[in-house]
Amino acid sequence: MCPNCRAFITAKDRVCPYCDESVGPRYVERMPGASALGGLISQTHYTTFLILLINGGLFIATYLLGKNWGDNVALWAFGAKFGPSIWREHQWWRLVTAGFLHGGLMHIGMNSWVLYDLGAQVEQVYGTPRYLSVYFMATVGGFWLSAYMNPGLSIGSSAGITGLLGAMIAFGVANRTSIGKEIRNYYVRWVVYILALGLYPGFSIDNWAHLGGLAAGFGVAYLAGTPVHSTRTQDAVWKAVATGCVLATAGCFLQAYLHFPAPDQLR
Repeated sequence: MCPNCRAFITAKDRVCPYCDESVGPRYVERMPGASALGGLISQTHYTTFLILLINGGLFIATYLLGKNWGDNVALWAFGAKFGPSIWREHQWWRLVTAGFLHGGLMHIGMNSWVLYDLGAQVEQVYGTPRYLSVYFMATVGGFWLSAYMNPGLSIGSSAGITGLLGAMIAFGVANRTSIGKEIRNYYVRWVVYILALGLYPGFSIDNWAHLGGLAAGFGVAYLAGTPVHSTRTQDAVWKAVATGCVLATAGCFLQAYLHFPAPDQLR
């Protein structure tokens, strides 16, 4: 897939026959069917699969703990966003860990479905380092705005997901062609659908997290640009940023572990 116009091309193409954009050797090397687990997971889904695996493991853990402590208490213990814990107790790691927690089968099922498809699209366009950077920054930005505007407990990967939508909108904005306009409009419609669903009575959806994630994802992606237009130095910078995001995420989960409450603290 051409990283500029997203048209399907062959692995031998050095220039896209549809938009005349150079695809370069880095994209040509990446496009053949590299995969993991004997071909069960394609390269374009590998990073997303790891995120989904973490989400699934934490969902099972919070479900089992919720039987004894209650669902909200279990989610809070594992690192849900909760304004008082963040602002008063300075538990900033919750801005990250909240993005990997879910409150029910429908919640994790819908988010996983969207993330599985959207994550692959973003990684194809931006590459893995920029994808990870966008997802991390969107999660933090989404839950920071949510904690400020709506301090109650909230969770979910949708802050990162709307950040990925913001990244695709940024790609459409930067691509000043009719194809770019179509890409931008397509993902803007997805944002409208998500925000509208959050306004529907009976749905407990944190639109502040969505708006914060969308803005952060758009900003990071617009600043980062796509690998096809970047230098080796810029690529190295975003690899370093992505490494920092991964290490920061690991550190946040370590803080969640170190602050995990004992049962007698919740009585």
